[in-house]
Amino acid sequence: MPTEVRSLNEECGVFGVWGSPDAAQLTYFGLHALQHRGQEGAGITANDHGKLQTERGLGLLADVFRDPRRLARLTGQAAVGHVRYATAGNHGLENIQPLSFNFSDSQFALAHNGNLTNAVTLRRRLEQHGAIFHASSDSEILMHLIRRSPAATLTEQVKDALRQVHGGFAYLLLTNDCLIAALDPNGLRPLVVGQLPTGGYVVCSETCALDTIGATFVQDVQPGELLTIDDHGLTIDHYTTDTQLAICSMEFIYFARPDSDIHGVNVHSARKRMGAQLAVEQPVDADIVVGVPNSSLSAATGYAEASGLPYEMGLIKNQYSSRTFIQPTQALREQGVRMKLSAVKGVVAGKRVVLIDDSIVRGTTSRRIVKLLKDAGAKSVHLRIASPPLRYPCFYGIDIQSTNELIAAQQTIREMCQTFGADSLGFLSEQGVVDAVGLSTTEPYGGLCMAYFNGDYPTALYDYQAEYDAEIAQLQANHEGVIK
Repeated sequence: MPTEVRSLNEECGVFGVWGSPDAAQLTYFGLHALQHRGQEGAGITANDHGKLQTERGLGLLADVFRDPRRLARLTGQAAVGHVRYATAGNHGLENIQPLSFNFSDSQFALAHNGNLTNAVTLRRRLEQHGAIFHASSDSEILMHLIRRSPAATLTEQVKDALRQVHGGFAYLLLTNDCLIAALDPNGLRPLVVGQLPTGGYVVCSETCALDTIGATFVQDVQPGELLTIDDHGLTIDHYTTDTQLAICSMEFIYFARPDSDIHGVNVHSARKRMGAQLAVEQPVDADIVVGVPNSSLSAATGYAEASGLPYEMGLIKNQYSSRTFIQPTQALREQGVRMKLSAVKGVVAGKRVVLIDDSIVRGTTSRRIVKLLKDAGAKSVHLRIASPPLRYPCFYGIDIQSTNELIAAQQTIREMCQTFGADSLGFLSEQGVVDAVGLSTTEPYGGLCMAYFNGDYPTALYDYQAEYDAEIAQLQANHEGVIK
């Protein structure tokens, strides 16, 4: 893939507030609720009477703002914040958001969740016309496009810029006198609006952040929408009407917090239905059901209820360890697996275990957990996955940009079962996911992006297309029946 957009990381979380004297503090609390979306870096920009000031750094939010003076410096009634995993660019401080832009006539702070599929082309074109980039991420591109737009107003300039970027994106743009939010034409990334008891507005990645600060849910930002919030209130506009909902199915399967609602669907409830459907599609004669903490517990509960098997806490997670899938290197992921989980011998010894996990990406975790359970005395381990085999890369802001990272693209289900040392292996069907989420009966795949499972991308791949085609052709030649 192009060097500007090759990475092994996940997506991000964004949070913005307008109309509260405690804007920066609320943003801190909101980002804390979104910390699961990014642990590489964090930042907050505040607007104090039209003057923007930013504090940002590498690490967890609490580490970045360990010195209380950093947050105390961010005064004003509006703010935007960001927790980051690199989906484009390197891991340096220059790529930690919000990105700050100071011009002679205005200031801007930009926070972005997602990944642009035409970033390389746009950046090359902008550099040829004299643009200077300070960061290596694709987020900076939008600001260059806004400033170069010939449109007469900022709103029209933003619309013009948004029509030129492609891929998955949720943008927050804080200016001297307003907060702007925009979502890509497929709504691939989640973005919601809430209102504070005092009347101010909040825009953020998940509803769990609204709950944390006591804001009332107003609406999901819809595909192609452009929102402007200022002292006059909330204005909803569109930069395009050529839209089709295709929200990332992995939000429901893995990424989002279970207490969040996405387009009216509670994430925990959707995962529980996935587990129940998995029990119907992939039954097994066993003694107990064990879920992989924490993102698989909802599905495990659903499987247990539907199968009539008892749910047991056969695995314990060290709550101070981070998610292995979104660690920035494979070495750290493998170390994370060794540190994060332990088996409860008194529960699993001598038992036939149905082990429920939400997904299999690289397979590192699955191998380790099956071994943990068998070392603890499990008689057999039947691995059941509450999603289909993940065989295709993602280009919209998630940690999967090459089939080389995906074990299901390299091996058949039988081969994976042998690799993991499991006694059997079964996956949920694509239709099972669609039905369990239950978003829409009219949109393709029920309003979900299912490209990770079937290669049917909702947008053109632009800069990624040629290398993706070559990669898939090679896999088809070497692994007939795995990649179709």
